Amino acid sequence: MKRLCFSTIACLLLAAVPANAACYADYKAKKDDPLRLHYGVIELPDSLCGNTEVAADEVQRRIASGGWTLLSVVSVFSEDGLEQRKESAADFFLRF
Repeated sequence: MKRLCFSTIACLLLAAVPANAACYADYKAKKDDPLRLHYGVIELPDSLCGNTEVAADEVQRRIASGGWTLLSVVSVFSEDGLEQRKESAADFFLRF
């Protein structure tokens, strides 16, 4: 009985722990000839949260598939800041 009770309590405690918060970055990028600029928002792995320099490598790698060059990572943020950036990012909101 004690074993069952302990297992039940352990499961309840694990279920109460929140999942990792989502991580995002907003960035500025360009294409040349002709010059085109865009502002975008991209989802990042949790391991890249909190560090714009580390996030920049991942952002550059992913946007390069569309022919874009990273100019800068503006910020790295949680899901709390996602909705306020949606309109500004437009077509580049979570595109890559």
